[in-house]
Order: sequence, then C-alpha cells, then structure tokens
Amino acid sequence: MNQASALAQPVPRQKPVKVIAVASGKGGVGKTSVSVNLATAMALAGKRTMLLDADLGLANVDVMLGLQPVYNLAHLLNGDCSINDLILEGPHGLKIVPATSGTRRMAQLSQAENAGLIRAFCDYGEPLDTLIVDTAAGIADSVTMFCSAAQEVAVVICDDPASITDAYALIKVLSREYGVQRFRIIANRVPTLQHGRDLFTKIVRVADRFLDVTLDFSGAIPDDYYLQRAVRRQMTVVDAYPASRSALAFKNLAQATDKWIGGTGVSGHLEFFVERRTRAEASEVEQ
Repeated sequence: MNQASALAQPVPRQKPVKVIAVASGKGGVGKTSVSVNLATAMALAGKRTMLLDADLGLANVDVMLGLQPVYNLAHLLNGDCSINDLILEGPHGLKIVPATSGTRRMAQLSQAENAGLIRAFCDYGEPLDTLIVDTAAGIADSVTMFCSAAQEVAVVICDDPASITDAYALIKVLSREYGVQRFRIIANRVPTLQHGRDLFTKIVRVADRFLDVTLDFSGAIPDDYYLQRAVRRQMTVVDAYPASRSALAFKNLAQATDKWIGGTGVSGHLEFFVERRTRAEASEVEQ
C-alpha cells in the first residue's frame, strides 16, 4: 500500500470507555470493597481499567490497597498537578485515581467544582476500556454528579433494612431528578446467592410501585472470611485468595459487565464523561 492509499484509509474509532458508578444509599455496606475488587478482577481479565476514588472527603481506596499517593484529587482541583501526575499503578496494571480523607472542603465541593473534576479527565489520553467510579455513600452532590455522568450505576446493598431503604432513596433521587432509568443491584455480604436475590426482590417490590425504573440483579458477593482477611492484609481478595468464594464472585461479576450496555461516547478517551454531564446539566436547566 503506497502512502497516498494509506492516508486515504479511515482512522479506526476507539471503543468508547464504559463508566460504571458504584454507589450505595448508606455507608458500611462494603461499597468500596466491591469497587476495588471488581476493578482488580477486570484488570486481571485483561481490561484496561481505571478506578476513581470519588468518595471525596472520606477516601480509602489507596488504604485498602496499601498505596501511598503523592498527589490526590485535592491537588488536581487546586491546580498543583495534572491527571497524569496523580495516577497510581495498582495490581495487574489497574490505574487508580486517589482522593483525600478528612478534608471538609473536598466533601463540600460546589457543583461547578464537581463538574471541574469530571472535565479534568479529558486531559487523560491513554486508552481505557472501563472506568470504575467509587462514589461516596448517600445522595450528596458529588454522588449524583458522578452517577448521572456514568453509563451504568451499580447500587450495593446488604442484609440491613436501612441499606434497602437508603438504596431506594438513592434510586428515587437519581431517577426523578437526574433521569437515570437503569440500575444494577449488587447484594454484598450475603450467605447465599438466593439470599442476595431475596434482597433484590425487596427493593424491586417498592421500586415497581412508585418509580419508573429498571432494576437488574447483577450478582451477590458472599459473606466470606477470606474477604475480611484480605482487607486486613491491604490486598484485594481476588489476589490474596483467588480460589475463595468471594474472589470467584467478583470474577463472575467482572465477566457479567461485558453484557452491560456500556458506552455510547464519540471517542475512546473520556470526553463522553463530560458530554453526558453537560447534557444532564442542560436537562436540569430546562426543568
């Protein structure tokens, strides 16, 4: 093929990045553990994966993995570093964006500042397959901002009445005020798969009565002793105890995400993250 012919060939389009926001109605359900292990399982499977710690005031992804970041999202927001400067290398090539813990300002960002963090990802030029966003618990502005900008929202629940009630409240806010219509439900710390399905049924019964949403049961993570041992070792259970029930569940969950709808963005970088948020903001203005 001569040079002219080569230049005439269409440039292949990069596959859009799939962004999955992991959220929960209340704290203490193991949301961050799900995010970290799911992201690690994806990286282990060969997917180019990034994990964003978006629990901006009480971040602990780096602690769970025994990492010591030099920069975090607070430095990015202050203009002290670029997105590339703060990225850490995790297991199996997992890219990790750390936040900060115990900083009141980061927990109380304005909508413009939250949007600025999302826009900062446009400067990241490396190809990615999946971005996992570990949001804060509850319905703070940062949570709704990241969830409405993602293609998929995974809500983590556990066998606690408050967990079910608060998860429903989160789904209600995201659906009615931000137009999110589909939610993936992950049951965490359950004795059996059927127990996880039963928890899912509880939340579906209420949602079907009062909300116009689609809830999908995406899997259950067993209440596994080895998972707690891995946390104490500051490792993922996927790496520390790969044959354990919880590790296998995370690998199955990572595989299941291949069938999720995924990205509809125009490029293979992260511009679509901004585009989705911009459309959401425009919709809010119209309302």
